[in-house]
Amino acid sequence: MRKRHMFQTAALAMVLMLVLSACAAGGPGADTTTGGGETGGEAPAGKTSISFWTPFSGGDGEFMTQMIEKFNAENQEIHVEQLANPAGDYYTKLQTSMASDQAPDLMVLHSSRMPQFVPAGFVTPLDELAAESQLDWGEFNPTILESTIYEDKHYSIPLDTHAIVMYYNKDHLEKAGVLGEDGKPVYDPTPEGFTEFLTKIKEAVPADVAPLAQPDVRTDSYWMFWGFYNQLTDGGKFYDEGGKAALNNPQALQALEYVNSLYTSKLIPPKINDAVKLFQDKRAAVLTTGVWSTGAFESIDGLNFGVVPMPQIYDQPATWGDSHTLALPKHGTEDPAKQKAALTFAKWLADNGELWAKAGHIPSVTRVLESQEFKDMPYRSDYAASADFVKYWPRNDKQGQINDNVIKEFEKMMAGKQDPQTTLEKANAVIDKTTGK
Repeated sequence: MRKRHMFQTAALAMVLMLVLSACAAGGPGADTTTGGGETGGEAPAGKTSISFWTPFSGGDGEFMTQMIEKFNAENQEIHVEQLANPAGDYYTKLQTSMASDQAPDLMVLHSSRMPQFVPAGFVTPLDELAAESQLDWGEFNPTILESTIYEDKHYSIPLDTHAIVMYYNKDHLEKAGVLGEDGKPVYDPTPEGFTEFLTKIKEAVPADVAPLAQPDVRTDSYWMFWGFYNQLTDGGKFYDEGGKAALNNPQALQALEYVNSLYTSKLIPPKINDAVKLFQDKRAAVLTTGVWSTGAFESIDGLNFGVVPMPQIYDQPATWGDSHTLALPKHGTEDPAKQKAALTFAKWLADNGELWAKAGHIPSVTRVLESQEFKDMPYRSDYAASADFVKYWPRNDKQGQINDNVIKEFEKMMAGKQDPQTTLEKANAVIDKTTGK
């Protein structure tokens, strides 16, 4: 009884701390559309039933539901019941369930959220359970897998990575003379080269077509900055060894000045709210956003598009990304049968990543990427290499709140209220204020 009370008390403290932190995950995890509710039905007699919580909706939700239905039809021992929560309050509900010791048997946990859950002791280490289930960690992409490891222990099974990539309208690029015979964009891989590429587009397309579509609010420019910043030698530093902010440095300034130049030159037109819709309406030549848009773009009649990894304009390839991982929440009293069943199902999801790739995500299991079924899918292979150079946010239990505060400084820059240098100085200050350093 005392063990359960201590568990609930600690979980409640976690809720109070984390409810103040905005969702740090991008893409599908930041979608605020309504979830799909419960799926799976009651377990047939003789099967072990497990509860599975997800934040998926829209296309993601449909593909995940199809995978669960397929697993339930094929597996003779396990039945999965999914609760698809609205993504906007998914983590709040998850934390509340832990506080009341009513957490699900299996949960989707973004890599960017793990620094909040793992150190607090609310995620079950998987190494012993994995050995019993014959789970081979060597089957996963090492870059994606690394995001799930803490102090040499595995805490979740990576399902995918969803990285920022570059979509382009082939008709607009062809008109501008910057589309190669292979159907890929043609530009010199330097800041000047990419600017020239966008300038040629601007000069060739109608005035109401954006050379590059990006909002001037929210997180998109922050994602772009993070990718370019990590492309620079010695770039990507966020904190120093003592945990103090270290974002105000020459490499960060170089990357941010370039991002800002795309806005000030109007290569990214002002006051774009929905860049994805602009691309769908064929009124954008180029769009940098997450792989989760692939499925939606495929469904648009007459949209002649292609997709490649995020442009490399500096020293090495890099892009922002996050991952959906599959984790076992801690409970006051564990049920070994449910734990084993949850891990079996999680492994099945990863092993059948070609089904999840239909949503646009990059599967985590290497042999899935090498399978003919994956290679036969349009578009996915064109950006699959992004998994090898995706750069996650640094590990900090307040990173979500920190990112929200930094984004506010970026928005001031994009509104012309402050320059990149001032933006980094203020970002550093707000980081230290948030962390208490």
